[in-house]
Amino acid sequence: MKEKLGFIGLGNMGLPMSINLLKANYEVYGFDTNAKAMEQFTAAGGMGLETAKDIAMQCDVVMTSLPTPQIVEMVYLSEQGILRHAKKGALLIDFSTVNPDLNDSLHKEAKVLGLRYLGAPVSGGVIGAVNATLTIMVGGDKEDYESATGIFGIVGKNVYHLGLSSSVGTRLKLLNNLMIGFYTEAVAETIVLGEKMGIDADTLYEVLSNSYGQSRIYERNYLEYMKNNNYAPGFSTNLLLKDLKLAKEMADEAGVSLRIGEKLVELYSEIAQQGYGENDMSAAYLSLKDKCKIEQL
Repeated sequence: MKEKLGFIGLGNMGLPMSINLLKANYEVYGFDTNAKAMEQFTAAGGMGLETAKDIAMQCDVVMTSLPTPQIVEMVYLSEQGILRHAKKGALLIDFSTVNPDLNDSLHKEAKVLGLRYLGAPVSGGVIGAVNATLTIMVGGDKEDYESATGIFGIVGKNVYHLGLSSSVGTRLKLLNNLMIGFYTEAVAETIVLGEKMGIDADTLYEVLSNSYGQSRIYERNYLEYMKNNNYAPGFSTNLLLKDLKLAKEMADEAGVSLRIGEKLVELYSEIAQQGYGENDMSAAYLSLKDKCKIEQL
């Protein structure tokens, strides 16, 4: 008999991940504060419950995919939270991107209560969640990781157990998103300047994608978003900004001065303030055109 799975956080990432588990014939219970997300989840065959507490009480494995560390902390540690109500021996998997210290504290609290915990942030965006091609960066006890490999194999493609520390995956994820911040702005600046010089954006992409200027972020941002003039969030500017702030905090704790990284926090804060916070991060291109007063394509 398969375990009962619980999924808290049925947003852009959590909903397609939970649906992929349903397609694999798991019994999946879900909760989200967004009524529309709950409707989509139940329409796909999931069983909606009224609170995170209900999920914790009923499920053998409880997964979370939540937008901020503050929400993660509340969902796990509040009076009605997961840690107070999870079944003895339950496995808790957090797919969110949080500050590493939070992963470590949740792991410690869970262990005291006879629960198991894995920090398992993901990369690949909404498309990766839908297509089950996510990269999953897991930290935690090896036995707990091995017990979850069936689940990881359904929602992702590249799964790494990076060590016994529950925060190691988060540290690596923040490094990944620091690079995403560099690349996204580089793509925006390159295309805006190229267009200003009279170089067609398609021609620029074709040449640079066969040169050392090639990157997966260039491919993603240009082909999936900019070229189609579609900036619906696969990964929003606000979420990238949140992760860049976490990366800067991590660097400060390590005593490392990020010469560009510190400026990226200021840059994406400005982009969000321009009104592009809820757009996909590729809207950095629109932000720069707006700032330079260049007519949009």
